[in-house]
Amino acid sequence: MNSRIRELRLERGWSQAALADQLDVSRQTINALEAGRYDPSLPLAFKIARLFGQPLESIFIYDDAE
Repeated sequence: MNSRIRELRLERGWSQAALADQLDVSRQTINALEAGRYDPSLPLAFKIARLFGQPLESIFIYDDAE
């Protein structure tokens, strides 16, 4: 699954560590999310969407072909 997390984070001037602190996860988790190596749990996905003030489907891009 791809996401716009990096783009949204950079628009706000946040580091990976700052975003991780706000979401109560590790910086490595943010790095893995941004690299597409990790799919978030549903609670974490909702937390990310709420933090950025965006609907889930505007942050996470699901490709059926994957």
